[in-house]
Amino acid sequence: MKTFNIEIPDCKRFGGYKPCFPYKTCYEGCARPDKPFGTKILIINLDAMGDVLMTTAQLAAVKRKYPESYIAWITLRSATPLLAGNPFIDDVFAWDAESFLILEQMKFDLVLNADKSRRSAALAMKLGAKEKLGFGLNANGQIIPLNEEAVYNYKLGVDDYLKFRINKRTGQDILAETFRLPYKRDEYVLQLSEEETSATAAYRGSKGIGKTDTVIGFNTGCSNLYPNKKMTIEQHLELIEKFSAHGNIKMLLLGGREDTERNQKIYDTATERNPGLLTRLFNTPTEGGLRQGMIYENAADIVITGDSYGMHLAIALRKYVLVWFGVSCWSEIDLYERGRKFIPLTNRTAEEVLFCSPCWRKKCPYELECLKLIDISGIYDSVMEQIKNR
Repeated sequence: MKTFNIEIPDCKRFGGYKPCFPYKTCYEGCARPDKPFGTKILIINLDAMGDVLMTTAQLAAVKRKYPESYIAWITLRSATPLLAGNPFIDDVFAWDAESFLILEQMKFDLVLNADKSRRSAALAMKLGAKEKLGFGLNANGQIIPLNEEAVYNYKLGVDDYLKFRINKRTGQDILAETFRLPYKRDEYVLQLSEEETSATAAYRGSKGIGKTDTVIGFNTGCSNLYPNKKMTIEQHLELIEKFSAHGNIKMLLLGGREDTERNQKIYDTATERNPGLLTRLFNTPTEGGLRQGMIYENAADIVITGDSYGMHLAIALRKYVLVWFGVSCWSEIDLYERGRKFIPLTNRTAEEVLFCSPCWRKKCPYELECLKLIDISGIYDSVMEQIKNR
Protein backbone atom coordinates (compact mmCIF):
# COMPACT_ATOMS: atom_id res chain seq x y z
CA MET A 1 0.00 0.00 0.00
CA LYS A 2 1.40 3.41 -1.01
CA THR A 3 1.10 6.52 1.14
CA PHE A 4 2.50 9.50 -0.77
CA ASN A 5 5.78 8.13 -2.16
CA ILE A 6 6.37 5.60 0.60
CA GLU A 7 5.50 1.94 0.24
CA ILE A 8 3.93 0.69 3.49
CA PRO A 9 4.82 -3.03 3.64
CA ASP A 10 2.11 -5.62 4.24
CA CYS A 11 4.10 -7.05 7.13
CA LYS A 12 3.07 -7.70 10.72
CA ARG A 13 6.55 -6.75 11.93
CA PHE A 14 6.35 -3.21 10.56
CA GLY A 15 4.79 -0.66 12.91
CA GLY A 16 5.77 2.54 11.12
CA TYR A 17 7.92 3.81 13.98
CA LYS A 18 11.33 2.21 13.48
CA PRO A 19 12.92 -0.38 11.17
CA CYS A 20 12.35 -4.03 11.95
CA PHE A 21 16.06 -4.73 11.36
CA PRO A 22 18.97 -2.30 11.98
CA TYR A 23 19.93 -0.13 9.02
CA LYS A 24 17.32 -1.70 6.76
CA THR A 25 14.86 0.73 5.17
CA CYS A 26 11.62 -1.22 5.07
CA TYR A 27 9.92 0.76 2.31
CA GLU A 28 12.85 0.08 -0.05
CA GLY A 29 12.36 -3.67 0.23
CA CYS A 30 11.46 -5.81 3.18
CA ALA A 31 14.33 -7.85 4.62
CA ARG A 32 11.93 -10.63 5.69
CA PRO A 33 8.78 -10.42 3.53
CA ASP A 34 7.22 -13.52 5.10
CA LYS A 35 4.77 -12.02 7.57
CA PRO A 36 1.79 -10.60 5.65
CA PHE A 37 -1.28 -9.72 7.71
CA GLY A 38 -3.63 -12.01 5.86
CA THR A 39 -6.95 -12.36 7.68
CA LYS A 40 -7.01 -9.80 10.51
CA ILE A 41 -8.64 -11.23 13.64
CA LEU A 42 -9.38 -9.72 17.05
CA ILE A 43 -10.25 -11.87 20.07
CA ILE A 44 -12.11 -10.14 22.90
CA ASN A 45 -11.78 -11.96 26.23
CA LEU A 46 -11.75 -9.88 29.40
CA ASP A 47 -13.34 -12.21 31.90
CA ALA A 48 -11.69 -14.20 34.70
CA MET A 49 -8.02 -15.09 34.20
CA GLY A 50 -8.85 -18.79 34.14
CA ASP A 51 -11.28 -18.14 31.29
CA VAL A 52 -8.56 -16.28 29.39
CA LEU A 53 -6.25 -19.29 29.71
CA MET A 54 -9.04 -21.64 28.62
CA THR A 55 -9.78 -19.48 25.55
CA THR A 56 -6.17 -19.92 24.39
CA ALA A 57 -7.22 -23.48 23.48
CA GLN A 58 -9.01 -21.94 20.46
CA LEU A 59 -5.85 -20.45 18.97
CA ALA A 60 -4.60 -23.55 17.19
CA ALA A 61 -8.01 -23.97 15.52
CA VAL A 62 -8.06 -20.31 14.50
CA LYS A 63 -4.66 -20.73 12.88
CA ARG A 64 -5.72 -23.93 11.12
CA LYS A 65 -8.73 -22.19 9.63
CA TYR A 66 -6.84 -18.97 8.84
CA PRO A 67 -3.21 -20.04 8.32
CA GLU A 68 -2.18 -16.64 6.96
CA SER A 69 -3.54 -14.32 9.62
CA TYR A 70 -2.87 -11.57 12.11
CA ILE A 71 -4.30 -12.38 15.56
CA ALA A 72 -4.77 -9.67 18.17
CA TRP A 73 -6.28 -10.11 21.64
CA ILE A 74 -7.71 -7.55 24.02
CA THR A 75 -8.01 -8.41 27.71
CA LEU A 76 -7.78 -6.76 31.11
CA ARG A 77 -4.33 -5.40 31.95
CA SER A 78 -4.09 -7.82 34.87
CA ALA A 79 -4.45 -10.77 32.45
CA THR A 80 -2.00 -9.62 29.75
CA PRO A 81 0.96 -11.54 31.31
CA LEU A 82 -0.91 -14.78 30.57
CA LEU A 83 -0.56 -14.10 26.84
CA ALA A 84 3.11 -13.04 26.86
CA GLY A 85 5.19 -14.99 24.36
CA ASN A 86 2.18 -16.85 22.95
CA PRO A 87 3.32 -18.02 19.50
CA PHE A 88 -0.14 -17.64 17.95
CA ILE A 89 -0.73 -14.01 19.00
CA ASP A 90 0.70 -11.02 17.15
CA ASP A 91 -0.57 -8.21 19.41
CA VAL A 92 -1.94 -8.03 22.95
CA PHE A 93 -4.01 -4.97 23.91
CA ALA A 94 -4.84 -4.02 27.47
CA TRP A 95 -8.34 -2.76 28.26
CA ASP A 96 -7.65 0.99 28.34
CA ALA A 97 -8.28 4.22 26.44
CA GLU A 98 -5.10 3.95 24.38
CA SER A 99 -6.08 0.51 23.09
CA PHE A 100 -9.59 1.71 22.24
CA LEU A 101 -8.18 4.50 20.09
CA ILE A 102 -5.91 2.10 18.21
CA LEU A 103 -8.55 -0.59 17.72
CA GLU A 104 -11.15 1.91 16.51
CA GLN A 105 -8.77 2.97 13.77
CA MET A 106 -7.99 -0.58 12.67
CA LYS A 107 -10.21 -2.64 10.36
CA PHE A 108 -10.61 -6.34 11.09
CA ASP A 109 -11.88 -9.18 8.98
CA LEU A 110 -13.15 -11.05 12.02
CA VAL A 111 -13.97 -10.17 15.63
CA LEU A 112 -14.40 -13.08 18.05
CA ASN A 113 -16.01 -12.07 21.35
CA ALA A 114 -15.88 -14.84 23.96
CA ASP A 115 -17.47 -12.80 26.76
CA LYS A 116 -21.12 -12.56 27.75
CA SER A 117 -20.57 -9.16 29.36
CA ARG A 118 -21.88 -5.74 28.38
CA ARG A 119 -18.48 -4.08 28.12
CA SER A 120 -17.05 -6.77 25.81
CA ALA A 121 -20.25 -6.92 23.80
CA ALA A 122 -20.30 -3.13 23.40
CA LEU A 123 -16.72 -3.13 22.14
CA ALA A 124 -17.53 -5.87 19.64
CA MET A 125 -20.39 -3.78 18.25
CA LYS A 126 -18.29 -0.63 18.04
CA LEU A 127 -15.34 -2.03 16.10
CA GLY A 128 -15.15 -2.19 12.34
CA ALA A 129 -15.09 -5.76 11.05
CA LYS A 130 -16.44 -7.73 8.09
CA GLU A 131 -17.70 -10.45 10.42
CA LYS A 132 -18.41 -10.67 14.16
CA LEU A 133 -18.98 -13.91 16.06
CA GLY A 134 -19.88 -14.52 19.67
CA PHE A 135 -21.77 -11.91 21.62
CA GLY A 136 -22.89 -8.34 21.05
CA LEU A 137 -25.19 -5.71 22.52
CA ASN A 138 -28.56 -4.54 21.23
CA ALA A 139 -30.09 -1.06 21.39
CA ASN A 140 -31.59 -1.84 24.81
CA GLY A 141 -28.19 -2.70 26.26
CA GLN A 142 -28.98 -6.43 26.32
CA ILE A 143 -26.37 -9.07 25.50
CA ILE A 144 -27.29 -11.02 22.37
CA PRO A 145 -25.77 -13.85 20.26
CA LEU A 146 -24.26 -12.54 17.02
CA ASN A 147 -24.48 -15.80 15.08
CA GLU A 148 -26.54 -18.97 15.14
CA GLU A 149 -23.61 -21.05 16.37
CA ALA A 150 -23.42 -18.83 19.50
CA VAL A 151 -27.01 -19.59 20.55
CA TYR A 152 -26.26 -22.72 22.61
CA ASN A 153 -23.48 -20.87 24.45
CA TYR A 154 -25.87 -17.97 25.00
CA LYS A 155 -28.61 -20.23 26.37
CA LEU A 156 -26.19 -21.68 28.94
CA GLY A 157 -26.07 -18.24 30.53
CA VAL A 158 -29.84 -17.79 30.83
CA ASP A 159 -31.06 -21.36 31.39
CA ASP A 160 -29.97 -22.88 34.71
CA TYR A 161 -31.48 -26.27 33.96
CA LEU A 162 -29.54 -26.51 30.71
CA LYS A 163 -26.30 -25.36 32.33
CA PHE A 164 -26.50 -27.28 35.61
CA ARG A 165 -28.34 -30.47 34.66
CA ILE A 166 -28.22 -31.15 30.91
CA ASN A 167 -24.97 -29.83 29.44
CA LYS A 168 -22.09 -32.31 29.29
CA ARG A 169 -19.91 -30.39 26.84
CA THR A 170 -16.67 -28.69 27.80
CA GLY A 171 -16.16 -24.95 27.61
CA GLN A 172 -13.62 -25.41 24.81
CA ASP A 173 -16.06 -27.43 22.73
CA ILE A 174 -18.82 -24.86 23.20
CA LEU A 175 -16.59 -21.89 22.40
CA ALA A 176 -15.23 -23.57 19.26
CA GLU A 177 -18.80 -23.94 18.03
CA THR A 178 -19.48 -20.28 18.92
CA PHE A 179 -16.51 -19.20 16.79
CA ARG A 180 -17.32 -21.59 13.90
CA LEU A 181 -14.09 -23.50 14.46
CA PRO A 182 -13.55 -27.26 13.99
CA TYR A 183 -13.20 -28.70 17.49
CA LYS A 184 -10.19 -31.00 17.90
CA ARG A 185 -9.75 -30.77 21.66
CA ASP A 186 -6.72 -28.51 21.40
CA GLU A 187 -4.74 -27.78 24.55
CA TYR A 188 -4.34 -24.45 26.33
CA VAL A 189 -1.41 -22.39 25.04
CA LEU A 190 0.89 -20.92 27.71
CA GLN A 191 4.50 -20.14 26.88
CA LEU A 192 7.10 -20.10 29.65
CA SER A 193 10.36 -18.37 28.81
CA GLU A 194 13.73 -20.11 29.09
CA GLU A 195 14.41 -17.97 32.14
CA GLU A 196 11.17 -19.08 33.78
CA THR A 197 11.89 -22.73 33.05
CA SER A 198 15.36 -22.34 34.54
CA ALA A 199 13.88 -20.55 37.56
CA THR A 200 11.57 -23.52 38.12
CA ALA A 201 14.53 -25.91 38.23
CA ALA A 202 16.46 -23.54 40.48
CA TYR A 203 13.56 -23.26 42.92
CA ARG A 204 13.22 -27.04 43.17
CA GLY A 205 16.95 -27.29 43.76
CA SER A 206 16.89 -24.62 46.46
CA LYS A 207 14.31 -26.66 48.40
CA GLY A 208 16.31 -29.88 48.18
CA ILE A 209 13.83 -31.55 45.84
CA GLY A 210 15.48 -34.58 44.30
CA LYS A 211 14.76 -36.54 41.14
CA THR A 212 12.93 -39.26 43.05
CA ASP A 213 10.75 -36.78 44.97
CA THR A 214 7.16 -35.98 44.02
CA VAL A 215 6.05 -32.40 44.55
CA ILE A 216 2.41 -31.77 45.41
CA GLY A 217 1.14 -28.22 44.96
CA PHE A 218 -1.85 -27.08 47.00
CA ASN A 219 -3.65 -24.26 45.24
CA THR A 220 -5.43 -23.08 48.37
CA GLY A 221 -7.47 -20.09 47.23
CA CYS A 222 -9.70 -18.68 44.54
CA SER A 223 -11.16 -15.39 43.40
CA ASN A 224 -12.80 -13.35 46.15
CA LEU A 225 -15.85 -13.22 43.87
CA TYR A 226 -16.70 -16.85 44.72
CA PRO A 227 -15.12 -17.55 48.12
CA ASN A 228 -17.00 -20.85 48.54
CA LYS A 229 -14.75 -22.56 46.00
CA LYS A 230 -12.12 -22.91 48.72
CA MET A 231 -11.41 -26.07 50.64
CA THR A 232 -11.34 -25.36 54.39
CA ILE A 233 -8.04 -24.85 56.19
CA GLU A 234 -8.65 -28.01 58.22
CA GLN A 235 -9.18 -30.04 55.06
CA HIS A 236 -5.86 -28.81 53.70
CA LEU A 237 -4.18 -29.67 56.99
CA GLU A 238 -5.70 -33.17 56.93
CA LEU A 239 -4.28 -33.82 53.45
CA ILE A 240 -0.88 -32.39 54.35
CA GLU A 241 -0.69 -34.66 57.40
CA LYS A 242 -1.63 -37.70 55.30
CA PHE A 243 1.12 -36.97 52.78
CA SER A 244 3.67 -36.27 55.53
CA ALA A 245 3.87 -40.02 56.14
CA HIS A 246 5.72 -40.43 52.83
CA GLY A 247 9.32 -39.24 52.83
CA ASN A 248 9.56 -38.83 49.05
CA ILE A 249 6.74 -36.27 48.95
CA LYS A 250 7.43 -32.53 49.14
CA MET A 251 4.59 -29.99 49.26
CA LEU A 252 4.08 -26.41 48.08
CA LEU A 253 1.41 -23.93 49.16
CA LEU A 254 0.42 -21.93 46.07
CA GLY A 255 -1.69 -18.82 45.61
CA GLY A 256 -1.92 -15.12 44.90
CA ARG A 257 -1.93 -11.99 47.01
CA GLU A 258 -5.40 -12.70 48.35
CA ASP A 259 -4.14 -16.04 49.72
CA THR A 260 -1.12 -14.71 51.66
CA GLU A 261 -2.66 -14.73 55.12
CA ARG A 262 -4.48 -18.03 54.60
CA ASN A 263 -1.41 -19.84 53.32
CA GLN A 264 0.66 -18.57 56.22
CA LYS A 265 -1.93 -19.92 58.65
CA ILE A 266 -1.90 -23.32 56.95
CA TYR A 267 1.91 -23.39 57.00
CA ASP A 268 2.24 -22.28 60.62
CA THR A 269 -0.37 -24.74 61.87
CA ALA A 270 0.98 -27.68 59.86
CA THR A 271 4.60 -27.17 60.94
CA GLU A 272 3.60 -26.55 64.54
CA ARG A 273 1.69 -29.83 64.63
CA ASN A 274 4.46 -31.67 62.79
CA PRO A 275 7.92 -29.98 62.94
CA GLY A 276 9.24 -32.56 60.48
CA LEU A 277 7.35 -30.69 57.76
CA LEU A 278 9.74 -27.74 58.02
CA THR A 279 11.95 -29.39 55.39
CA ARG A 280 9.10 -30.78 53.27
CA LEU A 281 6.33 -28.15 53.20
CA PHE A 282 7.12 -24.81 51.58
CA ASN A 283 5.03 -21.65 51.55
CA THR A 284 5.69 -20.07 48.15
CA PRO A 285 5.71 -16.24 47.78
CA THR A 286 2.34 -14.78 46.77
CA GLU A 287 3.26 -11.17 45.97
CA GLY A 288 5.38 -11.60 42.83
CA GLY A 289 2.65 -11.41 40.20
CA LEU A 290 1.31 -13.85 37.61
CA ARG A 291 4.53 -14.82 35.86
CA GLN A 292 6.37 -15.42 39.14
CA GLY A 293 3.44 -17.49 40.38
CA MET A 294 3.71 -19.67 37.28
CA ILE A 295 7.23 -20.65 38.29
CA TYR A 296 6.11 -21.98 41.66
CA GLU A 297 3.14 -23.89 40.24
CA ASN A 298 5.39 -25.27 37.51
CA ALA A 299 7.63 -26.65 40.26
CA ALA A 300 4.82 -29.03 41.29
CA ASP A 301 4.25 -32.42 39.69
CA ILE A 302 0.68 -32.79 40.96
CA VAL A 303 -1.70 -29.92 41.77
CA ILE A 304 -4.63 -30.18 44.19
CA THR A 305 -7.05 -27.32 43.59
CA GLY A 306 -10.57 -25.99 43.41
CA ASP A 307 -12.09 -24.68 40.19
CA SER A 308 -10.03 -21.50 39.96
CA TYR A 309 -7.35 -19.71 37.97
CA GLY A 310 -4.84 -22.01 39.69
CA MET A 311 -6.65 -25.01 38.22
CA HIS A 312 -6.54 -23.56 34.70
CA LEU A 313 -2.86 -22.72 35.16
CA ALA A 314 -2.15 -26.31 36.19
CA ILE A 315 -3.98 -27.57 33.09
CA ALA A 316 -2.01 -25.16 30.91
CA LEU A 317 1.26 -26.33 32.50
CA ARG A 318 0.30 -29.97 31.74
CA LYS A 319 0.26 -30.97 35.40
CA TYR A 320 -1.66 -33.87 36.89
CA VAL A 321 -4.65 -32.10 38.43
CA LEU A 322 -6.99 -33.19 41.21
CA VAL A 323 -9.86 -30.71 41.38
CA TRP A 324 -12.90 -30.54 43.62
CA PHE A 325 -16.16 -28.91 42.57
CA GLY A 326 -19.25 -27.65 44.32
CA VAL A 327 -20.31 -24.21 43.18
CA SER A 328 -19.20 -24.52 39.56
CA CYS A 329 -19.89 -26.85 36.61
CA TRP A 330 -17.52 -29.79 36.38
CA SER A 331 -18.79 -30.86 32.96
CA GLU A 332 -17.33 -27.74 31.37
CA ILE A 333 -13.75 -28.51 32.49
CA ASP A 334 -11.41 -30.71 30.43
CA LEU A 335 -8.44 -32.19 32.29
CA TYR A 336 -7.11 -33.86 29.10
CA GLU A 337 -6.73 -37.25 30.84
CA ARG A 338 -4.29 -35.70 33.31
CA GLY A 339 -6.25 -35.76 36.50
CA ARG A 340 -9.51 -36.45 38.26
CA LYS A 341 -12.57 -34.43 39.21
CA PHE A 342 -14.18 -34.70 42.64
CA ILE A 343 -17.84 -33.72 42.71
CA PRO A 344 -20.11 -33.52 45.79
CA LEU A 345 -21.69 -36.97 46.08
CA THR A 346 -24.13 -37.74 48.88
CA ASN A 347 -23.93 -41.45 48.01
CA ARG A 348 -20.63 -42.45 46.43
CA THR A 349 -21.81 -45.95 45.54
CA ALA A 350 -24.81 -44.68 43.60
CA GLU A 351 -23.00 -41.48 42.57
CA GLU A 352 -25.88 -39.30 43.72
CA VAL A 353 -24.91 -35.65 43.31
CA LEU A 354 -25.84 -33.10 45.97
CA PHE A 355 -29.17 -31.62 44.89
CA CYS A 356 -28.04 -27.98 44.94
CA SER A 357 -24.73 -28.43 43.13
CA PRO A 358 -23.61 -26.80 40.92
CA CYS A 359 -25.25 -23.46 41.67
CA TRP A 360 -22.84 -20.53 41.03
CA ARG A 361 -24.12 -18.88 44.22
CA LYS A 362 -21.89 -16.37 45.97
CA LYS A 363 -23.61 -17.10 49.29
CA CYS A 364 -24.72 -20.57 50.35
CA PRO A 365 -28.11 -21.15 52.02
CA TYR A 366 -27.21 -24.78 52.85
CA GLU A 367 -24.20 -24.45 55.19
CA LEU A 368 -21.65 -25.21 52.44
CA GLU A 369 -22.62 -28.86 52.26
CA CYS A 370 -20.68 -29.27 49.01
CA LEU A 371 -17.40 -28.43 50.77
CA LYS A 372 -18.14 -30.91 53.54
CA LEU A 373 -18.53 -33.61 50.89
CA ILE A 374 -15.04 -33.16 49.40
CA ASP A 375 -13.55 -36.65 49.25
CA ILE A 376 -10.28 -36.11 51.14
CA SER A 377 -9.46 -39.83 51.18
CA GLY A 378 -10.21 -40.07 47.46
CA ILE A 379 -7.82 -37.19 46.71
CA TYR A 380 -5.11 -38.84 48.82
CA ASP A 381 -5.61 -42.23 47.15
CA SER A 382 -5.51 -40.64 43.68
CA VAL A 383 -2.22 -38.90 44.45
CA MET A 384 -0.65 -42.12 45.75
CA GLU A 385 -1.86 -44.02 42.68
CA GLN A 386 -0.38 -41.37 40.39
CA ILE A 387 2.94 -41.50 42.24
CA LYS A 388 2.95 -45.28 41.89
CA ASN A 389 2.33 -45.03 38.13
CA ARG A 390 4.89 -42.30 37.44
